[in-house]
Amino acid sequence: MKPDWFSDPKVWRTEVLAGLVVALALIPEAISFSIIAGVDPALGLFASFTMAVVISIVGGRRAMISAATGAVALVIAPLNREHGLGYLIAAVILAGVFQIVLGGLGVAKLMRFIPRSVMVGFVNSLAILIFMAQVPEMRNVPWPVYPLITGGLVLMILLPKITTVIPAPLVSIVVLTVITVAAGIAVPTVGDKGKLPSSLPVPGLPDVPFTLDTLTTIAPYAFAMALVGLMESLMTAKLVDDITDTHSSKTRESIGQGIANIVTGFFGGMGGCAMIGQTMINVRVSGARTRLSTFLAGAFLMVLCIVFGPVVSGIPMAALVAVMVMVSFATFDRHSIAPKTLKRMPAGEILVMLVTVACVVATHNLAIGVVVGSVTAMVIFARRVAHLAEVTSVTDPDHTTVVYRVTGELFFASSNDLVGRFDYAGDPKNVVIDLSAAHIWDASSVAALDAIETKYAQRGKTVEITGLNTPSADLHGKLSGELAAGH
Repeated sequence: MKPDWFSDPKVWRTEVLAGLVVALALIPEAISFSIIAGVDPALGLFASFTMAVVISIVGGRRAMISAATGAVALVIAPLNREHGLGYLIAAVILAGVFQIVLGGLGVAKLMRFIPRSVMVGFVNSLAILIFMAQVPEMRNVPWPVYPLITGGLVLMILLPKITTVIPAPLVSIVVLTVITVAAGIAVPTVGDKGKLPSSLPVPGLPDVPFTLDTLTTIAPYAFAMALVGLMESLMTAKLVDDITDTHSSKTRESIGQGIANIVTGFFGGMGGCAMIGQTMINVRVSGARTRLSTFLAGAFLMVLCIVFGPVVSGIPMAALVAVMVMVSFATFDRHSIAPKTLKRMPAGEILVMLVTVACVVATHNLAIGVVVGSVTAMVIFARRVAHLAEVTSVTDPDHTTVVYRVTGELFFASSNDLVGRFDYAGDPKNVVIDLSAAHIWDASSVAALDAIETKYAQRGKTVEITGLNTPSADLHGKLSGELAAGH
């Protein structure tokens, strides 16, 4: 089966131009992340090249961009600082191995446990981080930077109303570059960020001793990088799924990220993962939908650096800042903070969204925000469900039997209160606990039922448990009487 772009000129044009826009936007970002990691800018650019090219082939989410990222740079920077570049490269390769293993073990399935409120918080905090990353480029700069940024934003807002044949960000970058060069306007440029590479990377082994000591040194950093990279990549893939109304294989994406990092490490790159800002440029702003745009983003990146280095170095940073500001506004879910939405939304979900945003903005780490937000959502859910277990009682006319009807879900949170809902001293000799409208989920619930039976037995009363559904009966049968102290 031929890919979409193979025979459709319109799709081909969209994908090629989208790849070019992303490549231009990748250059200053990759250089900046190299500085964070404490390595030569070429290593960030090499990583962006190899990550994009490899993931376009082996990844699970079409049109998603993977490259050198700030999250990965923050994780591996201490290793580079304390042990040197060789250890950093070795950690990137090992992180790739970890990602393949985690992907094979099904870590992608954990995505189903991330609530929508966390996803909204993730998207909104991402938009905030993208904007905050542009603020330093707008401080202590020559005054022409500000009208250039404004002009770029106006171009990107108005041009799509006239034509969408050429992506508005590409037009904006070209126009602002021509203006600054032709008019001789002195403003910060891409070249000010660092020197661009003049040749392709060559494969090789990391310069480290291949010993157990090296492995124990790099393993913690590699595992942290693997987790952060997978979380950001899988969250980005889910976001693109929602934007494009298509499904992608998260397991394949997890394994693909690992393969891409291994290849990147052997080519001397600093490693990376899905790049959310550039993915939004590719998918939402430029309209790309196939693997071709991802592949070309990496290929164009090296062509621009090696062949057109002097031209690219002259691109004003104001042009790229305008593109990223536009991306941040396009990414932010304004509907989520509209007064009408907030009035209807449960308070717990609003809290989860705010916690996610606050953690991400405070730590500049999307993974931490997602974890804290998900844990907060689980705690709120557990507290809410804990109160859904109801107990009602009916005593027969001759006062020899009482029937307790339990309704709801019995698990560790709800079953803790269950023991206190029975009148052990005042009830007659025969007690029936009807669980036909309940479900037993865990050992805590079985232990609570055992405790209830024990309390009645101490008073010479008998308990009969009825109405168990098959899963509940199986769990109760396996664990009842086996959970008391001493077993």
